[in-house]
Amino acid sequence: MSDFLKAVKVTENVYWVGAIDWNVRNFHGYSTTFGTTYNAFLVIDEKITLIDTVKAPFFDEMMARISSVIEPEKIDYIVSNHAEMDHSGALISTLKVAKNAQLFASNLGEKALKAQLGADLPVTVVANGSKLNLGKGNLHFVETKMLHWPDSMFSYLDSEKVLFSQDAFGMHMAGSKRWHDEYSGYMLKTEATKYFANILLLQAPKIIDLLNTLPGLNLDIKVLAPDHGPMWRNDGIAYVLNLYRELAEQKPTRKAVVVYDTMWHATETMAKSVADGLMAGGLDVTVINMQVSDRSWVMTQLLTAGVIAVGSPTLNNNLFPSIADLLTYMRGLKPQNLIGGAFGAFGWSGEAVKQIGEYLTAMNIPQPVAPVRVKYVPTAADLTACFEFGKSLAANLNSAAC
Repeated sequence: MSDFLKAVKVTENVYWVGAIDWNVRNFHGYSTTFGTTYNAFLVIDEKITLIDTVKAPFFDEMMARISSVIEPEKIDYIVSNHAEMDHSGALISTLKVAKNAQLFASNLGEKALKAQLGADLPVTVVANGSKLNLGKGNLHFVETKMLHWPDSMFSYLDSEKVLFSQDAFGMHMAGSKRWHDEYSGYMLKTEATKYFANILLLQAPKIIDLLNTLPGLNLDIKVLAPDHGPMWRNDGIAYVLNLYRELAEQKPTRKAVVVYDTMWHATETMAKSVADGLMAGGLDVTVINMQVSDRSWVMTQLLTAGVIAVGSPTLNNNLFPSIADLLTYMRGLKPQNLIGGAFGAFGWSGEAVKQIGEYLTAMNIPQPVAPVRVKYVPTAADLTACFEFGKSLAANLNSAAC
């Protein structure tokens, strides 16, 4: 164990004992530009309690941090708020060290842990609304099913006023600091939004339900401690709760995202004219070429937009692969309250534009303007049609409530 990996004090009796993953750049298809952290927390009470563990390769790092506070063998309880392997991957190794530790999880958490780690894993199930006495403090358990796994739950430590929120209110961001107010506001908002757009967007209605439920639980939260990224304190708690409500509501704004790929620049030329038309219609526009960007950035931009225009050339009677990839990813996340449109260039068959429309229809995204297709190289008339296409999309958004 390293003498240099130390726990970080969160409150008088709570320590961060997680791990920093500086190198991860892809998380389930989500581009983690700044790496991530796997946050685990140690509660010092009559019953020494570990809240979540870390991804398997980071077991030694977590153990070193725990060892800077107590001997890991003294851990009495381990609480699994979320069974995903970046939080439970080190669980079996931890139980081998803390041989007498009792493991707690939700009902569905027990099932997920046993399915992943072995049917003989001893798990004590805790019910929604129940509590576990640690001595001076109690852990109160709140089920948060599908935020973002069926097993997910929050744990609230009343003696220290800490809400351990597993994957909710987090972000994928490695760093040397543990608190939100040690980072720039721009960085926090960008990465929290990106995380929401790519991890939690599908569950937006449940997030609104959770935000509506939290006040009734009468939790005096002084620290909001997610499983990824920095912890929130002081005015940061209200900030991130309000941000989540805003993002979950997905109210359309006067913003358009034009996303495309191109073979010989014909679709790219069309995209620029579409963007000009959207701007002429009074919208803020973000143009994204999939050759130099990734699907997770598109979703981040789309979360605060009212219009999406998708362009693709046709390759072997199909969508260009990067656009098919994006639309498949997007369909799984189910963005709401958008209008859309399709455009693209082709050589001799031209199926891509129709296929874009089918994807958008499958996502319940209305397409109020007829798509634009161009054979080979767009003419001046074609580019005028693209401009009018963008302008018409903007007019249709303007006529809606946004």
